[in-house]
Amino acid sequence: MTASHKTASFELLERLSTHTSAIAPIIAGHDECVQGAVVVATCNRFEAYVDMDEPVTAAEAVGVEATLLAIEAATGVSSTELEGSYRVVSGGAVAEHLFSVASGLESVVVGEGEIAGQVRRALTDARRHGTTSTELERLFQRASEAQRGVKNATALGRAGRSLVRLALDLADSRVADWSALSVLLVGTGSYAAATLAALRDHGATDIAVHSPSGRGARFALKHGVAHAPELAAAVAAADLVVTCTSSEQPVVTADMFAPRRESPASGCPAHADGSVLPRRLVIDLGLPRNVDPDVAQRDVDLLDLETIRLHAPLEELQATDAARAVVQDAARRFAVVGERRSATPSVVALRTHVFGLLEAEIARARARGDADGRVEQSLRHLAGVLLHTPTTRAHELAEAGRADDFATALETLFGLAPAAESAQDPGSAAAS
Repeated sequence: MTASHKTASFELLERLSTHTSAIAPIIAGHDECVQGAVVVATCNRFEAYVDMDEPVTAAEAVGVEATLLAIEAATGVSSTELEGSYRVVSGGAVAEHLFSVASGLESVVVGEGEIAGQVRRALTDARRHGTTSTELERLFQRASEAQRGVKNATALGRAGRSLVRLALDLADSRVADWSALSVLLVGTGSYAAATLAALRDHGATDIAVHSPSGRGARFALKHGVAHAPELAAAVAAADLVVTCTSSEQPVVTADMFAPRRESPASGCPAHADGSVLPRRLVIDLGLPRNVDPDVAQRDVDLLDLETIRLHAPLEELQATDAARAVVQDAARRFAVVGERRSATPSVVALRTHVFGLLEAEIARARARGDADGRVEQSLRHLAGVLLHTPTTRAHELAEAGRADDFATALETLFGLAPAAESAQDPGSAAAS
């Protein structure tokens, strides 16, 4: 299930972004047919990837029900409120969708790089909560590979911009001289480091950092910026405030922005020496919001994610087309491997049967005096030759979506039922 800036309002996405850590465990515990769940929650996206036991006839419906119930339990957003704001992707389309998301093709700013790390962290969170599964592991690991393939093979990464850089580009029209600005960065997570780099690229030099979680001093020392232990005082003194914390409540409020002294000559905010102060600007990159919207009433310009996404640039068409071709090829290869895996239980059953007969014949040959092992060698060669064609055919049928045909033939000819997926193929080091 996916809800994004393409299907849902910013307000709804903001509500979905709270308490997301509880959602995957609730989904995983919904029904025994749910094999695993991974939740990807970013500033413009909420997605739940649910691995369902294949034999369940209504697998998709059960997965959606589990997700909707988990969202309501964790965030308070009901299924009625979500109606019309999400879509369901299932089957073979899931891989292509996730690979596109991880590659930045579905982002507000096409090609932005932050999403790749967010997708990786979603898998890490699922592992920590014990909600991942073998197939979800494979899906998300291949998504990271697809993202790297897009980055290496296309110009998308160079054409796209991050939300941070887009926000600062939008702020350019309000800033005469970045080096003259007093900048406060609120937050010290992975996004904060990218924000700091973007600020410096724009020419900002007077930068201080505040951490609501108490990590500001360490971040300041590591990155060579000032530390601002008192948030209210730092906000009041700053010309530009950039927030990017994971706090679920606003950390910057309107009362932190005291009115500035106005110059009698110009009527504009000014320093004590009469020089005009720049209009204060706040860039809120947090979701949920880090900044109370009421700050806009305090002679402050506010750029939040809603405003930023309205100014997102048009897609770089050629780069995007090339990237989508890479994604589609990666999704096709993912599906082929998955289909080949669907034939594995039947192949294991056949090989187990043949190798069982083989070992019995070898034992009889040894009892009859096969001292030099020539008969054993011939029997093993014969078994390999006989198994080659049906094994190859099984994989071909699986890739065509006909793995069940091979299983039916196996049962008809030999009375064999497919082995469990975890069974070890006796003719190889590990199950294929």
